[in-house]
Amino acid sequence: MYTHLEQRDSTRPPVSLGTLAKMKREKEKIACITCYDASFAVLCDNADTDLVLVGDSLGMVLQGHDTTVPVTMDDIVYHCKAVARGLHRPFLVADLPFASYPTADIALANSVRLMQEGGAEMVKLESGLGQLEIVEFLARHDIAVCAHLGLKPQSVHKTGGFKVQGRDESAAKRMIESAKALESAGADIVLLECIPSELGKKITEALEVPVIGIGAGPDTDGQILVLYDVLDITSGRKPRFVKNFMDGATSNVHALKRYVEAVKSKTYPAPEHEFHA
Repeated sequence: MYTHLEQRDSTRPPVSLGTLAKMKREKEKIACITCYDASFAVLCDNADTDLVLVGDSLGMVLQGHDTTVPVTMDDIVYHCKAVARGLHRPFLVADLPFASYPTADIALANSVRLMQEGGAEMVKLESGLGQLEIVEFLARHDIAVCAHLGLKPQSVHKTGGFKVQGRDESAAKRMIESAKALESAGADIVLLECIPSELGKKITEALEVPVIGIGAGPDTDGQILVLYDVLDITSGRKPRFVKNFMDGATSNVHALKRYVEAVKSKTYPAPEHEFHA
């Protein structure tokens, strides 16, 4: 009955928020990846990925949209359920998609769906000072929250496209302030996307919670990439921070293991994957 107690002493115990906090304290890099189905989830598990995100990037990667905006709650719940069935060790996070958290009550209801129906252990929302009340409300209701700063794909129509954020001094200062405020409001993880490496380092040093980067430099506590980019499935132009780990790999799981090892050994991201102010 108490499977969580049985697993605690296993050779591959499930990753928890406590595990991730300990990794930050001990300066062990956290290897994260997005995933959208059970088959790939099994490979991510076998590669000893620490955290798996069911991202609304599925709108672009799987559904063929130009942005993440069309993704619905039903989409995320469906894919989260599938991924959860393939995981044992990694900590499972799911995105709250576009317009699914306009108020605290709606954010709570949709977070509960992701956890009860989808099997998620944490929800992620694109954040800023405007979401402090929502983060605080979710935290008070024992919902683990990942706050997302920097490039926020759900806001591309407002911000003018997929561009590096925080390059000027005032924007960088605002982002640091936002990160600290979100942590104080109860965010358990902060994810930084497409920002200068120098800013990624400052925010990571300023926070006690783990900071995960995607295009945020080598000094964040962990890294995350879209699985389809790691495996060189994505066609067309790819972001600067992407690395093809299938190059030289013998299988998909070998490529994922190479990615995890590169994050752990701090060989990824390399200078060619960084942005600067």
